[in-house]
Amino acid sequence: MKQSMEHIRNVAIIAHVDHGKTTLVDQLLRQSGIFRSNQVVQERVMDSGDIERERGITILSKNTAVHYGDIKINIIDTPGHADFGGEVERVLKMVDGVVLVVDAFEGPMPQTKFVLRKALELNHPVVVCVNKVDRPEARPQDVVDEVLELFLELDANDNQLDSPFVFASARSGYASENPDDREGDMKPLFEAIVDHIPAPKGDTEAPLQALISTIDYSEYVGRIGIGKIENGTLRVNDEVVVLNMHNAESQKKVRITKLYEFEGLQRVEVKEAGVGQIVALSGIENIMIGDTICSPEKPEALPFVKISEPTLSMTFSVNDSPFAGQEGKFVTSRHLRDRLHKELNTDVSLRVEDTDSMDALKVSGRGELHLSILIETLRREGYEFQVSKPEVLFHEIEGKKCEPMEAVTIDVPEEFVGNVIEKLGARKGEMTNMYPSKGGYTRLEFSIPARGLIGYRNEFMTDTKGNGILNSVFDGYEPYKGEIPTRSQGSLVAFESGEAITYGLYNAQERGDLFIGAGVKVYEGMIVGRNARVDDMDINVCKKKQLTNTRSSGSDDALRLTPPIQMSLEQCMEFIGEDELLEVTPISLRMRKKVLDCNQRRKIRVHGNR
Repeated sequence: MKQSMEHIRNVAIIAHVDHGKTTLVDQLLRQSGIFRSNQVVQERVMDSGDIERERGITILSKNTAVHYGDIKINIIDTPGHADFGGEVERVLKMVDGVVLVVDAFEGPMPQTKFVLRKALELNHPVVVCVNKVDRPEARPQDVVDEVLELFLELDANDNQLDSPFVFASARSGYASENPDDREGDMKPLFEAIVDHIPAPKGDTEAPLQALISTIDYSEYVGRIGIGKIENGTLRVNDEVVVLNMHNAESQKKVRITKLYEFEGLQRVEVKEAGVGQIVALSGIENIMIGDTICSPEKPEALPFVKISEPTLSMTFSVNDSPFAGQEGKFVTSRHLRDRLHKELNTDVSLRVEDTDSMDALKVSGRGELHLSILIETLRREGYEFQVSKPEVLFHEIEGKKCEPMEAVTIDVPEEFVGNVIEKLGARKGEMTNMYPSKGGYTRLEFSIPARGLIGYRNEFMTDTKGNGILNSVFDGYEPYKGEIPTRSQGSLVAFESGEAITYGLYNAQERGDLFIGAGVKVYEGMIVGRNARVDDMDINVCKKKQLTNTRSSGSDDALRLTPPIQMSLEQCMEFIGEDELLEVTPISLRMRKKVLDCNQRRKIRVHGNR
């Protein structure tokens, strides 16, 4: 018989990117007495990865636990960016309710809708936390109405429509049921969680069932499975059976060697754990997300959520440029293949497939950010490789070619509205809504093919002088929208190998914008800038001034170079064309032509135009 575990609450914090989830978890940890009074704790303590801390985003979901009175609250901090939606989908299976965090100024955004839909589909109760109420431009009452409209739009049931609202400032550390309060602590939010999030239910006497939803990795113990015990009791040294719903044939008997529960930021070793507890366990080789840990007496797999399919793919291949192997530690196809397959262990939204070439792999993910984070992680680990231009993955539905669509929300100052509408219209975007926002901004909503956004974000920041905010979320598949014009500027390509000289660069900068400065080593076929015109242009940046009896190197006026454009990884990914590659090393990012020899490229172009 199922019992309610009243001393436990399992809750996920969900929200749009940058609405304050991680800061909120920080405060809950601080005010629950996890840290010593004199302990130095960094901000956003849950964002443990270097890339997470640098970019201010959560990439992997994190588990923690706090105590409120006699109740243990297991909290999962989830990513807010659409590209990491796979993380959100699966951790929702571990919890019994969610705290939806919404910015008191921005209100519900595309990702708010995405994560809330997933929570409502699982019939999870919701506690709404309107965060950042201390912002000068905050509009909490309007945001409450917008959230309720979103609930109605997503067909929430009556209980979900009665969700409690808590107004908070995670940064200042207070929460209240009144939006005008500006002092206090997080007690009202704790109370709302305890009162409105149900305790987990399960049969303590039934055979063991625990569903693995997340995988962690340790150099010392290997793979660590994290999941929730649905029925029965899990003990150290127990013999268990590992099953998977999607692979019913495979069964293996294993022994639990280590069992952990979460306490604050620590994993605490325990001898046993019961129904409703979120636990981490080690000792099971090749444990996968979606596996069920069962009792040998009655092995029965639990259903697992279907993870959304990837929408974007890139080819990862061995670096074959003239500078190959000079800067990286891991450079062979075996290194690259092993590392990408290792990533599959923890990233359920990623796909890695073989290609016709032994030196290349097709890698598919949920979006540009998802793949760029993977590339950045690999280069920091010492890998050297090259990647192709991102391509969208088409599907055939009822005999029609369909493509992934994105729902885009844009906030821009009024003077840039016309430019944005024009640019997105050319990229097959359809405007679905437009209304004034606060502070002289206008909110635009579009439905646009995913390929229409490739290469646009960088252009958007230029067009809006850095004042625009663009958010997008996957919005299903629709019939193919037709050709979309590619970038309007060609590449400036190095004509010969050598070192870039000021004299050569001075002549080149008249043709367009440069990506490199003097003293940079280049090779034939390397992209050194962008042309002001549509076509590619071969230029000699290594050209030196000819010296004669009557001319010396210093006789001319000093040549002034415009500072080169420093291209980020995402900008490089957006810039490269179909006949170009991005060379990635731990030190450098170089764009290049697939065919380095300029004569060969000319022949291909001529033959291709016939």
